[in-house]
Amino acid sequence: MKNIFKLLTIAVLLGFVATSCSDYLDVNDPQDSPTNEQVTPDLILPAAMSRTNSIQGGTMNRLGNVFMNNWSANVNSFTGGFNEEYQLIITSTFYNTIWDQLYLRSANYQAIIDSPFENYENHKAIAKIMKSFYMQYIVDIYGDCPYTQAFQGGLNPAPAYDDDQAIYRSLIDEINDAIDLINNNTVSTIPVGAEDIVYGGSMSDWVRFANTLKLRILMRQATLAETDGETATYLNSQFNSLDLDFITSSATLNPGFANDAGRQNPFYATYGFDVEGNPTTTNRFIRCSLYAQEFLDGTLTGVYDPRIDYIYEPIGGAVVGVDQGIDSNDPAIPDEISALGTGLLVDDTQDSYVMLAAESFFLQAEAVERGYISGNAKALFEAGIMASFAHYGLDGSAYLAASNIVPEIGWDGSSNKLEAIMTQKWIATNGINAIESWIEMTRTGYPMVPLAQTAQQPSKPNRLLYPSSEYIGNGANVPAQTSSDAFNTHIFWDNN
Repeated sequence: MKNIFKLLTIAVLLGFVATSCSDYLDVNDPQDSPTNEQVTPDLILPAAMSRTNSIQGGTMNRLGNVFMNNWSANVNSFTGGFNEEYQLIITSTFYNTIWDQLYLRSANYQAIIDSPFENYENHKAIAKIMKSFYMQYIVDIYGDCPYTQAFQGGLNPAPAYDDDQAIYRSLIDEINDAIDLINNNTVSTIPVGAEDIVYGGSMSDWVRFANTLKLRILMRQATLAETDGETATYLNSQFNSLDLDFITSSATLNPGFANDAGRQNPFYATYGFDVEGNPTTTNRFIRCSLYAQEFLDGTLTGVYDPRIDYIYEPIGGAVVGVDQGIDSNDPAIPDEISALGTGLLVDDTQDSYVMLAAESFFLQAEAVERGYISGNAKALFEAGIMASFAHYGLDGSAYLAASNIVPEIGWDGSSNKLEAIMTQKWIATNGINAIESWIEMTRTGYPMVPLAQTAQQPSKPNRLLYPSSEYIGNGANVPAQTSSDAFNTHIFWDNN
């Protein structure tokens, strides 16, 4: 696996062809620098996967955890922590690295797709799937964006913006093309090997992942379909042809993480400890929120959730949280506040997560509950909970029995099944892929987590604003926005 790490630097320069920002395009092409005409897809693939995933598990995950009241700042040691997130001060610089880096790094997938080298159909299929995976997030977080003209580099440094709903339809087509490439291999097709740091070259697993991604893209539009007949017709058509072979284990990524400088798992290196075992500044800064603590320890639900002791670090036998936005002089602040737990911070070599098995089961549960696919919605809901417990090496049977008749967290006890699904998805993605929970809350309204004490808006934003880099590099095409647009405009699937 050490050779994979050597490959991770090869695709860095290829990222320059992706973005619509001219700053990234103003580079020379010396003879000793690789380009997509010189580097084969197998050399680009691991870097493409690793670099986009680091944004998902890092910046995007951080935003989701704060917005969904999983994380608070350590007010005992830091001042002004999460001020913008708590107050909901959304500007063109707020978490702008999500847009900038996802576009820049997704260029590597397009470089694979456009590669002139022959017989790399499987590599191109994986690139199409992963490009679609991250372009969905761009749409979910920002709405309209460059798509059909994106990733052309100097050939088109100012790509036009596409309609967000049209992009969603195109993503399904791209995934279908990928599945066709996999299913129609020839004897000349070059096999995928260790450069596939997700599935190790198992193309059947990639088809399952592609099916699950299609399910997620379709279910994101299900709330809109409640009031929009054209969308309802489209979804019914798509579900009629959807392959129901979905992932049942988490899609993870690991290029060979190790306890060496530059080779640690990026989540562990940021939120955990350095190679010498010293806690990072971010590790000392992030703390458990009071709301998450009280929800999981049973204060709010009456049901103790054992996952709490793995998501957060117990202090004297119990997890201790602090309210988001609390005044630093408030006497209610505990002397010690729980940091992230050993279930999230395992070690330097831990896997990174692309999609959790629990997410797959909860998507299926919602699809069955809405009548799009056949199956047992309750059984799929409970499979999602059990998969989340298994993630921490736990047996969730006792929790299932105790929570079943409890509103919000149990199937039989919840008159609103969608609320129960989204609440359990919120718990399952806590600390791991929390951006999903914020997007789903925006779509469905659930779970209804409280705002920080210092919030300056009555609700969380529906979207983020286009970054300042777009106004500098693509000013002729980027839509004009004001800070209120983050709250007053919606992604196409959001009809709340």
